Amino acid sequence: MWPLRLSAKQRSGQLWERKALAHLGRRGLVPVESNFRCRGGEIDLIMRDGETLVFIEVRQRAAATHGGAAASIGAAKQRRLVRAAQTYLQRFAAPPACRFDVVAVDGEQFDWLCGVIEG
Repeated sequence: MWPLRLSAKQRSGQLWERKALAHLGRRGLVPVESNFRCRGGEIDLIMRDGETLVFIEVRQRAAATHGGAAASIGAAKQRRLVRAAQTYLQRFAAPPACRFDVVAVDGEQFDWLCGVIEG
């Protein structure tokens, strides 16, 4: 059973995911799914950019020290994102074009990085 109370970190993560969803929606992306979970990993947001399916990781750090939010997505996390995307794509007879984006939040600095993870 899932815990009924979220930690402060989980609440913060959900807040930034909602902000990312709104920001990307204003730029024309269309929401498909959020918090897709499977055995291989989790994808924060899945959206469409025209005909392209976009898998989005949202990362937040209080400050840009130690490389910041984007740099916190290491090789192991990238592999989990790719595995989760592969699982998600199994529902399609002919998978659409895809890309991996990152929304990196350092303090209040918000950066949308397109196509930054190779799948």
